[in-house]
Amino acid sequence: MKTENKGDHAKSKEVTIIVNTREKQVTQKYLTFEEVLALAFDNPPSGPNIMITIQYRRGHGNKPSGSLVQGKDPVKVKKGMIFDVTPTDKS
Repeated sequence: MKTENKGDHAKSKEVTIIVNTREKQVTQKYLTFEEVLALAFDNPPSGPNIMITIQYRRGHGNKPSGSLVQGKDPVKVKKGMIFDVTPTDKS
């Protein structure tokens, strides 16, 4: 009888999330600020006065809502999770 190793070789499950009102399919268990930004914009706004904020909701029970911060810990992905990615001009 062959046993299946569900370690690093397990197939990733595709999950549907919402990014700026659009459905996106992801296979990652966690998403970083940069990954969510790439899902939100093909060409992210940039420049010295541009600031990006990422808010999420409908997340996992221990942290169902919050913010993603560039360079900080990723957030665990959950089916139906909603991300709002907003560029603002600091000027």
